[in-house]
Amino acid sequence: MDKKVMIYSTPTCPYCVRAKQFLKDNGVTYEEFDVSADSRRAQDMMDRSGQMGVPVLDIDGKIIVGFDKEAIREALGL
Repeated sequence: MDKKVMIYSTPTCPYCVRAKQFLKDNGVTYEEFDVSADSRRAQDMMDRSGQMGVPVLDIDGKIIVGFDKEAIREALGL
């Protein structure tokens, strides 16, 4: 898989855990940003998504807010 995947999350978010597990289960490597500990990344996430909620996934520039399995699958071409 040659898509660049980033996930903005927090350690206490159950949907973030599910989203990361879904990516792992599908063999997708990703870069993770803990927005609860990194205010710069939190601002970046808000700028990209217009949202304060997590998870936010950035898959090759396509922003997906929340754990939307079908949207993630589509963006990844699974």
